Amino acid sequence: MSEKCIIRDVKNYVGQTVTIGCWVNNKRSSGKIQFLQLRDGSGYIQGVVVKNEVSEEIWDNAKSLTQESSLYVTGIVREDERSKFGYELTVTGVEIIQVTQDYPITPKEHGIDYLMDHRHLWLRAPRQRAILVIRAEIIRAIQQFFDERGFKLVDPPVLTPSSCEGTTNLFHTKYFDEDAYLTQSGQLYMEAAAMALGRVYSFGPTFRAEKSKTRRHLIEFWMIEPEMAFVDHEENLRVQEQFVAHIVQSVLTNCKSELEVLERDITKLEKCIAPFPRITYDEAVKFLQDNGHEFTWGEDFGAPHETAIAESFDTPVFITHYPTEIKAFYMKPDPNRPEVVMCADMIAPEGYGEIIGGSQRIDDPVLMEQRFKEHELSDEAYQWYMDLRKYGTVPHSGFGLGLERTVAWICGLDHVRETIAFPRMLYRLYP
Repeated sequence: MSEKCIIRDVKNYVGQTVTIGCWVNNKRSSGKIQFLQLRDGSGYIQGVVVKNEVSEEIWDNAKSLTQESSLYVTGIVREDERSKFGYELTVTGVEIIQVTQDYPITPKEHGIDYLMDHRHLWLRAPRQRAILVIRAEIIRAIQQFFDERGFKLVDPPVLTPSSCEGTTNLFHTKYFDEDAYLTQSGQLYMEAAAMALGRVYSFGPTFRAEKSKTRRHLIEFWMIEPEMAFVDHEENLRVQEQFVAHIVQSVLTNCKSELEVLERDITKLEKCIAPFPRITYDEAVKFLQDNGHEFTWGEDFGAPHETAIAESFDTPVFITHYPTEIKAFYMKPDPNRPEVVMCADMIAPEGYGEIIGGSQRIDDPVLMEQRFKEHELSDEAYQWYMDLRKYGTVPHSGFGLGLERTVAWICGLDHVRETIAFPRMLYRLYP
């Protein structure tokens, strides 16, 4: 009798006969031996079929298998030091489910548009699987970090009556007889939840109707947005750096084989230990000007500017105290210098740009009302948000981390399109 198991668990069955449901990732033959490269989603293992050790039917079944054919394979688990996985399978049985014909993605090179058109199949490639495993580990580590620190997960709405930051880059839809928009952030709702639960976070999809084609942008992406009552700017930064360091160390510990598949230089990730360096916006502007960039105080940084700054550091770096004029209406001005706000962007190393934006929020109802007028925000749409300052206002802070950019950085990817199973980009809604 054989035990049914998955590839990840074969280490528990050395010397025993197991049956695994799997697909053929690749195969090769040397006369009287067939080598089946098998995968089942949990991992990869080589199945060895020796002609004089199996029946003619089993041999012929194995011989008929093609790339991505599906089967139940039975065999004896052996330790194998030559294998990266450390184990292989001496095959004793092959039960074919389906022999695949003309699988469209072969080991040869394919163009990126072709691969994206076949994204539903491209996901099966070892590299794509490794990225998605690391993404899943990042998500697990995120939830672990907040759950262990007493944060409560709160789900904000996806359909909203207004914009979080007053921008026009929103996807419009009809909510029966009213106008509604796909959310671009859950932050304002998290502020309300923090006034009830103290420390909260949301984790969900957000949407930006920006006609952007850069390697850093998706139209639909996932955001993690914590909000904390009774927390000031300084404590907010400490939480952020501990949070990111925790994510990176979790991936280094639990995804070694996936990082190897991606050929990621982990020495760069190993340096990601809190605390992270900090520079002010003023210092960043001077650095850019001293290094040949034409940049005027009061402008926002673009990708080349962030990359130039990040190249001076081995870890993520905070840029703090941006000009009030270029930041969102809810950010609290520095009481000693009201032309800048108590905010920070965390810039990832190696040219991956901003992965976190955060700030201390305005808690003064008079100042918030003034900001509403300056930004021409609708009193009717935001009345509930103003209520948070009228009924028990407290100092509070929060931030948002973009999941896909974080995955791209940790995996060392050239483009965010590989960071999510089915990316939504400017000209791509299929599959």
